[in-house]
Amino acid sequence: MPLRCGIVGLPNVGKSTIFNALTSAGAEMANYPFCTIEPNVGVVGVPDDRMEQLNELVKPQRLVPTTVEFVDIAGLVKGASHGEGLGNQFLGHIRQVDAITHVVRCFIDDDITHVHQRVNPVDDIQVIDTELMLADLESVRRRHDTLIKKARSGDRSSQEAVQSCERLLTALDQGIPIRRLTLNDDDQALLRDLFLLTAKPVLYVCNVAEQEVVRASQPDQHPLVEQVRTIASQEGADVVVICGKIEAELMDLPAEEQQAFLADIGLSDSGLHRMIHHAYQLLGLITYFTAGPKEVRAWTVANGATAYDAAGVIHSDFQRGFIRAEVIGYTDFITCGGELKAREQGRFRLEGRDYRVVDGDIMHFRFNV
Repeated sequence: MPLRCGIVGLPNVGKSTIFNALTSAGAEMANYPFCTIEPNVGVVGVPDDRMEQLNELVKPQRLVPTTVEFVDIAGLVKGASHGEGLGNQFLGHIRQVDAITHVVRCFIDDDITHVHQRVNPVDDIQVIDTELMLADLESVRRRHDTLIKKARSGDRSSQEAVQSCERLLTALDQGIPIRRLTLNDDDQALLRDLFLLTAKPVLYVCNVAEQEVVRASQPDQHPLVEQVRTIASQEGADVVVICGKIEAELMDLPAEEQQAFLADIGLSDSGLHRMIHHAYQLLGLITYFTAGPKEVRAWTVANGATAYDAAGVIHSDFQRGFIRAEVIGYTDFITCGGELKAREQGRFRLEGRDYRVVDGDIMHFRFNV
């Protein structure tokens, strides 16, 4: 299940800098609005220490991590929902992603222009949310008008959908993003067809100054970051503190020097690694592994996925001809020292198609087509 995250925010908040550090894709960066027009796309591996542990035991020819796809979407501005700043085009790009990574400027630098001539995270977030809600309002109103006509003809399903539309319209009119609502099954069914922007889960990324990144990572230590945390807490969203400048410098260093660089400035890990992990978890995804002499590979499934679902992630033939899943829990695999000893110690299991995959499971599939 590929995860596609859209990086959004106002112009000049550091989106492209962070995207470049994530993907080393070399997206254009400049100190003026709309430097990014067409979205840049980069695929990055999800850091996972378990891969190295499996590598030491299995010694495969290669390691293949699971991935997240990041899309650098141009900066939105006030009026985007009505076409300002090529807004309709940019909003269309957001509709295509599964989750939103909202970069918020939490640094003050007179040399980098702010589109509103001031740094205020609350106002910046509100501008983005307002434009997304206005676009959603238009989408829901159009659907509502269509459903009203069908409902008047006696179509029962349309009558129920009208009620869902009206609940969504009420929330959006009150300035409440759809992601903050508790939705019933009818509402969820309607959302699947509408692809609403404010229904997408959000990860807030606070881009802070280099000299403030350690302090900003601690609770109640950075006023601008705390403003973002307050907003995130209202909708159950996560916040990651990052310094785009540091991450860009880090990516220019050899891998063996990166940890020393982080330690020198008082950080234990890369902000990008934390950002990738949070983005991966945003949709409730987990990882299972296949491990053999040719490769150790990580695979992505939704939390709660069955063995039958997991088989289909690898290949449709695995799912179509599913017989059994061979499963060893990750901790058992490591503790026992590999597959052979796990089998000898009774930690190897055969599971049916309805088995619920556990994060970290090492799995192989028996199938026949």
